[in-house]
Amino acid sequence: MADRLRVAIAAGGTAGHINPALALAEELSARGHEVRFYGQPTRLEATLVPQAGFPFSPIDVTGFDRSRPWTLVSALWRMRRAQSVLGQDFSRDGAPDVAVGFGAYVELPLINWCHDHGIPCVIHEQNSVPGLANKSSARKVKCVCVSLPVAIDAFKDRVSADTQIVVTGNPVRRSVIEASRARGREALGIPDGATMLLVFGGSLGARHVNQGVERLRDELLSQDDLYVVHSTGKRDYDDVVRDLALTDEQAKRWRVLPYIDNMGEALAAADLVLSRAGASSIAEIAALAVPSILIPYPQATADHQTTNARYLVDAGAARLVTDDQIDQPVFEETLRGLLSDAAERAHMRECARGLAQDKAASALADQVESAAALR
Repeated sequence: MADRLRVAIAAGGTAGHINPALALAEELSARGHEVRFYGQPTRLEATLVPQAGFPFSPIDVTGFDRSRPWTLVSALWRMRRAQSVLGQDFSRDGAPDVAVGFGAYVELPLINWCHDHGIPCVIHEQNSVPGLANKSSARKVKCVCVSLPVAIDAFKDRVSADTQIVVTGNPVRRSVIEASRARGREALGIPDGATMLLVFGGSLGARHVNQGVERLRDELLSQDDLYVVHSTGKRDYDDVVRDLALTDEQAKRWRVLPYIDNMGEALAAADLVLSRAGASSIAEIAALAVPSILIPYPQATADHQTTNARYLVDAGAARLVTDDQIDQPVFEETLRGLLSDAAERAHMRECARGLAQDKAASALADQVESAAALR
């Protein structure tokens, strides 16, 4: 094990940034290192990080809205003030040995300050298409870690000569990795021998996906051994419950939820997943090696969800259905085909295991330790 390190992590804004950072923090803490998070006091990180048991220091930053150029002035002012606050904190409590950013604007003051003071930095990019913060930070870090090989090219012209670009995968929290099929099925009330379809579209849901599944209600319920766990997103929950109009008997095999609190258990219990293709969803599906049908959100920036999905599809671990195909026969045919073919699902699981996504947190922690050794 490396010497005990003080690691500063900046992550925030969305769970897609924060959960991979928490997965890394869990791995680093298990290796004996000291981890402290930096983020905005009014955003999700201020809740999730303390809940996970890690110290959290607030810093105030705002992004630059390119459609409103005048916001650049206030963004730069807040950035400089945040760097000053960090400097005061580090002077009082001691500077970190290494800093890690996860792509949100909140990483910029931490990466800038540490770079200016000779402290090695690492950034991690969760998506196939890098965001502005990571592209801005790339020249100041020892290592750029990416979840998907396709993201490498986006950084090649943005890094210094001595910067490494490494594919680590997207870290997944231990609560997901360590979930078991038996515990998940017990929690959801799914018989051990039944086939379980898990449907979800992210925290906000996916209206078109929900509508597509609703249309197949009778077809799916005609399969006696099939159970459906359907996370609609909070926004669409009431509409889905109304449109499905399940009887009490049908509802025993079709559980409709606004949100799944323990996604690890739900994924571990599932035989097949139907979902969008956000970076966190891809990482968790791959980590638990669950066969999947992926329907990328068509309005995602630079169509990055399609690129995310190709990671699993090209490996043989998933099938791709486009959003406009939800209303075509291919959607029903793909879903029915995989639900009825246990052998093909078993093959897809083996393909997913070959990606070693469950080792991503360890691979990223290795790069953090290596960067710290370069100081």
